Amino acid sequence: MFAAAVILVRHYQSRSDTHSTPPMSAPKHTPTPAPSGPMKALPRFIFMSRWLQVPLYLGLIVAQGVYVVLFLKEVWHLVTHAMTLDETNIMLVVLGLIDVVMISNLLIMVIVGGYETFVSRLGVEGHPDEPEWLDHVNAGVLKVKLSMALISISSIHLLKTFINPDQHTFHTVLWQVIIHVAFLLSALIMAYVDKLTTHTHPRHFHSETLDAPRSALD
Repeated sequence: MFAAAVILVRHYQSRSDTHSTPPMSAPKHTPTPAPSGPMKALPRFIFMSRWLQVPLYLGLIVAQGVYVVLFLKEVWHLVTHAMTLDETNIMLVVLGLIDVVMISNLLIMVIVGGYETFVSRLGVEGHPDEPEWLDHVNAGVLKVKLSMALISISSIHLLKTFINPDQHTFHTVLWQVIIHVAFLLSALIMAYVDKLTTHTHPRHFHSETLDAPRSALD
């Protein structure tokens, strides 16, 4: 009888150990994306057509060089006539210089951001001179930034008009104000649409998607 009691106690201990030990979970299997094969001839030809935009960006670089020459010309005119110009004319010349700089910044955003977005990666990640806005640039962000640049340029032109209003007619001033308000509304609408798109498709605008290599498609 004592032996039977011992066997019964061991039986209950083995059952309690079995229930107390959690079963080992099967290792999770994370599916790995299948390697993409070589592109077919027609899709590859269509994808390679993006390089046709390179001459356009090179032409914008030439246009920026022309603006540099214009800027130096205006600076030389300001320095050589500093003693003969009054305050209003000096302010108009300075506003013209600021206008040239803003247009040059607009060209830089179009050249760098457009090439990075629509043609190929520049490969400047980690470079000390990498622009702050380039790491999160996409088509929506580029449109909003270009709209803000156009608003700044329009503001400079309006300020030049208000400084010397006698040189402009009422209809000219009115249309400049209307165009400036249209730029403001367009920027607000594009920013709102970009916000909606980002919240609707957050994974599409994730940084990992932006850092995806394009070398497999080139």
